[in-house]
Amino acid sequence: MPINNFPFLRLSPSSPLRPVLFTKIVYPNTGLMLDEPAIIDTGADICAAPAELAEDLGIDLERGIPKPVSTGNGVAVAFTHICRIEVYHTANLLKGCSDIVYKMVDISVDFMPDLPFVLLGTKDFLGQFCLIADYPSKLFSVKHP
Repeated sequence: MPINNFPFLRLSPSSPLRPVLFTKIVYPNTGLMLDEPAIIDTGADICAAPAELAEDLGIDLERGIPKPVSTGNGVAVAFTHICRIEVYHTANLLKGCSDIVYKMVDISVDFMPDLPFVLLGTKDFLGQFCLIADYPSKLFSVKHP
């Protein structure tokens, strides 16, 4: 079931309007999960999450695969862990229905310090979808090809 013409959202009062999906991040090794809004980021190669979410998922952060990541603030060390990302039907979620419309297993997620929001990048996530972002109207759609 595609997500059609959903409005861009702000994740904080000072942030710009962006295409945002509501997700469930699951760490398969513990079965723990978190509901988190996630920005669709066409400029990001990978999916990334704030490092502090790792503890809530039962992840020993530094047991992941370390890698340097270039950010707007320089180079940071991210730790990669394999997670499952599920996407809620965004419009239905706001109406009180928690329908999962997409499930991606074995997604590499880079847990990064000082990252304010979950980012859905192009390699593991967006590469599976058709994304239409209508910036003048501040609407977006996501569907399988």
